[in-house]
Amino acid sequence: FADEEGVRYQTAYLGSKALAGGFDAKDLQRRDGNGLTMADAIRRFGGNPGALRQARLSPRNLLGYFEAHIEQGPVLEKRGVPVGVVSAIAGQSRVSLEFRGTAGHAGTVPMGSRQDALAGAAEFVLAAERCGVIATVGVLEIKGAASNVIPGCVHLTLDARDANDSRRRLAVSRLRREAQAIAKRRGLRVQWTAVQATPAVACDNALSRRLSECVARQGIKVVNLPSGAGHDAAVMASITPVAMLFLRCAGGISHHPAESVQTRDVKLALDVMVDFLHAVGRALDEPQPGADAPHPFPLPIGWGEGGRRPGEGLSHAANAGPERARALPGQRHSAPARRHS
Repeated sequence: FADEEGVRYQTAYLGSKALAGGFDAKDLQRRDGNGLTMADAIRRFGGNPGALRQARLSPRNLLGYFEAHIEQGPVLEKRGVPVGVVSAIAGQSRVSLEFRGTAGHAGTVPMGSRQDALAGAAEFVLAAERCGVIATVGVLEIKGAASNVIPGCVHLTLDARDANDSRRRLAVSRLRREAQAIAKRRGLRVQWTAVQATPAVACDNALSRRLSECVARQGIKVVNLPSGAGHDAAVMASITPVAMLFLRCAGGISHHPAESVQTRDVKLALDVMVDFLHAVGRALDEPQPGADAPHPFPLPIGWGEGGRRPGEGLSHAANAGPERARALPGQRHSAPARRHS
């Protein structure tokens, strides 16, 4: 998917949002660091921003979304297991802040008379560290910086994450009040801009249970863990059940040249993924239960009575042509093999 990270235009999941029908056309007017709008960037690439609405997939044609990804953390490595089953994807809030004070000469303005924007920003960074959720100030820019000038304007970003949306929202709200209090104490002005908020997403129980069974069949202890990193699965969950498989990575390192995985872990993950797709196919081939009994696998709308021929599961549909193949996990949009998110 395009720009899952949201680095260029400060809004994540662009590709998956288009596929899931959640893309906001207003984002086409966002500008990157060079002033290029998203719409113009798409045109330069040969795309048509006006056709994005047509990219939406119909939930009627989906069984689910399955994604494999490196963990980007140290849990699997510390537990000595090569893969793990993701239980949930943390919600995320992104905020852009700007503290404004008064620039002045570093040698002539007394310490008690300063409106130092950087000092205010630094105090906010420490507040984020104590806020109770996973919070990061990843960007801190001093405008007009010079070694002999008191900083008059500082721009910074806040990234706050938690698997509990209420806890995350409360932490962000408290940090906003803290930013205002810092500005008031130091004679500064603060601008707070909410850039993006993505809710936490629980992975589908039925899919995750079958995925766990596939991991166990490889002789691996099943480890369930939440994902603190964002993934396109969080967006795809708005239109279809999702499941994710994590691979351990050396030292839990990600977004760094030292990021790496072991070839044997990748092979095992592929074995689990293939087994999982076959397991989903077998579930679809199971006899339909009675009216009061749950089906062993959550069938999408249109499947079941009249939706597919008796005995036609994934193993049959995979060879039934492109129209049927669109209904399969593992086709086109599932199980992407990206290295990091």
